[in-house]
Amino acid sequence: MTHPKKPDVFVTRKLPAPVEARMQELFSVTLNRDDRPLSRDELGDAMARADVLVPTLTDRIDKDLIEKAGPRLKLIASFSNGVDNVDVNAAARKGITVTNTPNVLTEDTADMTMALVLAVPRRLAEGARFLSQAEPGEWQGWSPTWMLGRRIWGKRIGIVGMGRIGTAVGRRAKAFGLSVNYHNRGRISPETEAELEATYWDSLDQMLARVDIVSVNCPSTPATYHLISARRLQLMRPEAYIVNTARGDVIDEEAMIKCLEEDRIAGAGLDVFENEPEVNPRLLELARKGKAVLLPHMGSATLESRIDMGDKVIINIRTFFDGHRPPNRVLPGRD
Repeated sequence: MTHPKKPDVFVTRKLPAPVEARMQELFSVTLNRDDRPLSRDELGDAMARADVLVPTLTDRIDKDLIEKAGPRLKLIASFSNGVDNVDVNAAARKGITVTNTPNVLTEDTADMTMALVLAVPRRLAEGARFLSQAEPGEWQGWSPTWMLGRRIWGKRIGIVGMGRIGTAVGRRAKAFGLSVNYHNRGRISPETEAELEATYWDSLDQMLARVDIVSVNCPSTPATYHLISARRLQLMRPEAYIVNTARGDVIDEEAMIKCLEEDRIAGAGLDVFENEPEVNPRLLELARKGKAVLLPHMGSATLESRIDMGDKVIINIRTFFDGHRPPNRVLPGRD
């Protein structure tokens, strides 16, 4: 009895050990043992000889790479929630299916968003940095006027993008005593609106001018590029904070930095940046001054979420090669 050939799967980055072990059982897999980001030529070489490419959000799988892919490549099973790093339309024209790993990052990313919502007004990073770097005796103890931040209870949060993550942020915000406001392409269900006691703003401009904390939770698309533009940043109140755990290019980073430097907004909590992995030195200086809390894109970085993502990748690959439609297929949009 002949056994069907295992598909050749190329994984671009190191994944959690349980995921890699399961992949090795099921597929003929090439792993990235040292987790080194691959060059464009290395990605092209992998796409020329593999049946399946498993990229991550840091791998740019553009039109040119896809058009040069070998005839064996039939599936791009992205280890990511978003697929803004993959030209899905070019893949469809080439007859390549694209899948992603949705619905596993929601709670972890919402947790990190809420952590930043707390950390920036309450100066958590600044306080922790002071204590860890203080000389013996430098900290004199509690003082009624030292390290004063701003209360978040009773304030207004404006959520930009009320999908799964935005809704999860809303639930956390409500539990912390914030009034929930949101802007979205359309209204959420009346039941969820009632649960969150949320106010819908058809006008993003009007919402930005009236809230105390802005939380960016929308995906990166051509329509959301610099959605929080220089003009819109000017609408925010000087006492307001902005938090971004979505994608860096949703905010005009240069304009935001200028607003922070000129005290036209109170602070920023950022887990993503416009030119990752580069971080603007001016942002680093703002962090040193306590005007920003910066994290290295770790919003979904829990072992549980990474294993769940890996399980989805495996299911997508197995379903595809069993001749069925993968459960997380990403459909092409309009060019």
